[in-house]
Amino acid sequence: MEVEQNSETKWEAKVSTVLKEAKADQIWAFYGDFFNFHKWFPGLASCYGVHGANGEPGCIRYCGGFSIKSEDGEDSVSWSKEKLTAVDPIERSLTNEIVDCNIGFKSYESTVKITPSGSEAESGCRIDWSIKVDTVKGWVLEDWVKKFEPGLDRAARRIEEALTYPEE
Repeated sequence: MEVEQNSETKWEAKVSTVLKEAKADQIWAFYGDFFNFHKWFPGLASCYGVHGANGEPGCIRYCGGFSIKSEDGEDSVSWSKEKLTAVDPIERSLTNEIVDCNIGFKSYESTVKITPSGSEAESGCRIDWSIKVDTVKGWVLEDWVKKFEPGLDRAARRIEEALTYPEE
């Protein structure tokens, strides 16, 4: 986990995980399915498209869940609308931003990059998730990042498991 607080108003962090069995291209296929990330990411009860074509820059998804407390209170569903702003299938990276939410983010941009651990033919890859966000009232940067790190680890394990034991 890398954490950087550039100023009073902007946080930057990066969390990473390494998979030993899955190839980068296999993991990338799951991340490219931008409208269905709730299948893999813990804490997301729903995720679906509200604008554009799935996986194309400019598309927008709605995400709802309970992992981050909403501004309305602990019992209400936290939600965000996220716009896919960049996709690079060669580098296996995508960038998205929150365009509307009830979780206190005034600006949020994240980039996911998936790289092979060795050669393209070998198994194993690394997922890096870089996040830039304005400070969030009531949060401490390190505590905020601690919510994302296990989420990425669990998502990666779920994807790797789906590759190992595909549904029939």
